[in-house]
Amino acid sequence: MMNLWTLFIPELYCLLMAVVFFGLALSARPNPRRDYFAALFMAGVGVVVALACVRLEGTLFFEAYRVDLFSQVFKVMLAMGFFLVICLCTELNGIEDRHHPEFYLFLTTCTLAMMMLVSSVELLTIYVALELSSYSLYILVPLRRGHGVDVEAGIKYLMVGACASAVMLFGLSYVFGVTHTTYVVEIIQVLPGVIGTPAAIVGLLLVLCGFFFKLAVFPFHFWAPDVYQGAANQVTAYIATASKVAAVGIIIRMVALSGGNSKYLVDILVTLSIAPMTLGNLVAIVQKDMKRLLAYSSISHAGYVLIGILSMSATGYASAIFYALAYLVMNLCCFLVVVKVAHDGSDLKIAQLAGLHRRSPLLAMALMLAVFGLAGIPPTIGFTGKFLVFAAAMEKGYITLVIIAMINATISLYYYILVVKAAYLMEPDEELPRLPVSMPTKVLTVALVTVMVVFGVFPHHLLEVARAAARMLM
Repeated sequence: MMNLWTLFIPELYCLLMAVVFFGLALSARPNPRRDYFAALFMAGVGVVVALACVRLEGTLFFEAYRVDLFSQVFKVMLAMGFFLVICLCTELNGIEDRHHPEFYLFLTTCTLAMMMLVSSVELLTIYVALELSSYSLYILVPLRRGHGVDVEAGIKYLMVGACASAVMLFGLSYVFGVTHTTYVVEIIQVLPGVIGTPAAIVGLLLVLCGFFFKLAVFPFHFWAPDVYQGAANQVTAYIATASKVAAVGIIIRMVALSGGNSKYLVDILVTLSIAPMTLGNLVAIVQKDMKRLLAYSSISHAGYVLIGILSMSATGYASAIFYALAYLVMNLCCFLVVVKVAHDGSDLKIAQLAGLHRRSPLLAMALMLAVFGLAGIPPTIGFTGKFLVFAAAMEKGYITLVIIAMINATISLYYYILVVKAAYLMEPDEELPRLPVSMPTKVLTVALVTVMVVFGVFPHHLLEVARAAARMLM
């Protein structure tokens, strides 16, 4: 029994962190500095714990919870994403001092839920993990100190999420009724024999709709840009990075459990790949707010990562895992610049980046490399990620899909170059002072830039880890 519980160590550590932050939240006098350093230390230890548990394997909770290299790699990415977002909280001006412990508490519970999500192989376990992460975010979004935009975004997020939960539960009841099981492996075995019945079709559609609403997958993404803009910058950074990594993990797990033999599933994934790429890139062109631009950018990148997943091969799954890590690093680098330029916690317009190369050459360079990586320009890790997912699709003969993706990548160059143009070529309306960048921020920025470039040129080690994790699914 003791050996079984060791499989749950990363999640138990997150639970311990949540208890600590709950205790800090009970303090009568706010102390933001204490809260930040406590969060930073414990999040750093969390990364070490996740790395130490990466080789654990086994099942828990009556085989509803699977621990393997695949799930542990994603837990490491989630722990790293959580730690890096905490690093951006040195100036948490968008949230009142008295709410800082709650902010860290709900970030921790959301991370815990996402760690549970990537290991879940049973419908009710998946549902509970999704709800825990969702309710944490429902509270985090309206915590922002502002002029009501945060409250509007929070209400919209809550209402959409509640409807999605109801739809998903209703669908789950139908799926259970026709298959008589909630285990995904067993459902996939039974479903082909009953898929022609109305109950199975309706149930499956309702479950998928609810699931895609929760994960902001096109065409159920419409709440995401408003939530990105309405939430505090650090909360948006977390939603845009860690939650996307968890979404990629659970989608890969579900597709892999299908055995890769369903033509209907491939057709659905092809549609869900082309549509978000096209819509996300076209709508991002007209955005003036940096966070809204990154929101639509994230929708388009969901399409790119699905290209690797729909290949349904070890190569495709490995490319999707690599792409998830690349996206985590590049997007966090973008939000690092957003947080530092809009240091008062306000939203950042693209025009406000004017003159950034003089105000802070380091931040300007980091932003340029990050958006070039998102656009897929060498020698960044983003280029390598796109190359890998395109190569996996080409192996399976999806040439038309790759051509469409490359056209979309070319379209995305336009709005990414607008960001670089604002930082390097536009002049501000009035002379602005230099941006103070602390030594820890400089170290973090250099580390992110180094990862983007080094693993873009030499991806071998990360790719081997991704391949080993993908082999666990085959």
